[in-house]
Amino acid sequence: MTNRIGNKDVAQQRSKSEKARIKAQNIASEAVKKAEARARYRNAVRGQPVPGALPGN
Repeated sequence: MTNRIGNKDVAQQRSKSEKARIKAQNIASEAVKKAEARARYRNAVRGQPVPGALPGN
């Protein structure tokens, strides 16, 4: 899970605003990853390998 301070997790010591900021940050980074993946496969032909998807291409 997370690092511990005594018997408590570090996450328990975070404020609500910090938790909300981290959650928003995670959602934003996931959206960027999804957009990159969509762009990569957008014009791909079904059943054919995507150029650059495999290492060594």
